[in-house]
Amino acid sequence: MQNAAFRASGLDWEYGLLDVSSSGLAAAVVRLREPEFAGANVTIPHKIAVMPMLDGLEGDAEAAGAVNTIRKEAGRLLGCNTDVTGLRVALGAVGVEPGGARVVVLGAGGSARAVAVALEGARVTYVARRPEAAAIPGAEAVMGWDEPGWQRLVRHADLLINATPLGRREEMPLRPGFLPPRGAVIDLVYVPGGTPLVRRARALGIRCADGWSVLLAQGAAAFQAWTGRPAPIEAMREALPG
Repeated sequence: MQNAAFRASGLDWEYGLLDVSSSGLAAAVVRLREPEFAGANVTIPHKIAVMPMLDGLEGDAEAAGAVNTIRKEAGRLLGCNTDVTGLRVALGAVGVEPGGARVVVLGAGGSARAVAVALEGARVTYVARRPEAAAIPGAEAVMGWDEPGWQRLVRHADLLINATPLGRREEMPLRPGFLPPRGAVIDLVYVPGGTPLVRRARALGIRCADGWSVLLAQGAAAFQAWTGRPAPIEAMREALPG
């Protein structure tokens, strides 16, 4: 997607993958300071850990407490959060206004922190593997996966958001009958053809947005952060397999 954007914009740039372990994160950030790098994206599980290694935060990154995009300015590495932008676009696509909405979010990691910023004004319950370790600003409640009752909350919610990797390789523990029949679903996971959650929601006629739409919107914002140019949205969209 980003390489298609660079070609469409006439930039001789290349977007590549750096497979970075937790122990190698600091060295990878130092490497980004080399002149050939214009910036980077940061994904699971480094979105929070990378923050103190940067020279500053901007935009929604500080409020989210997580970084998914790094840009360079005068040799400084600045952390941004374009996930929030992608989520706001998805909220508009499913017709959900955050103010007063009842929302259930699966997950409490870096992506969930971006969700918290995009959902300012909503009544949000987070479902986490380790609820005692979750620190999400503005949460109405945090429940564990094994706690009874959260699936019933989903059924009566205005919006369900999956902010975990579940659904990419394994099913999530959510029975079809507990999807919100009068609400909407956003799945941040993206796989060709849609995740099981998205396919199930579509089959039931539930409004939904998949991870591809979120990926496109956050990627366009990242492109602009790196280049200072408007993103070539259609070229980026055509490059996505979803």
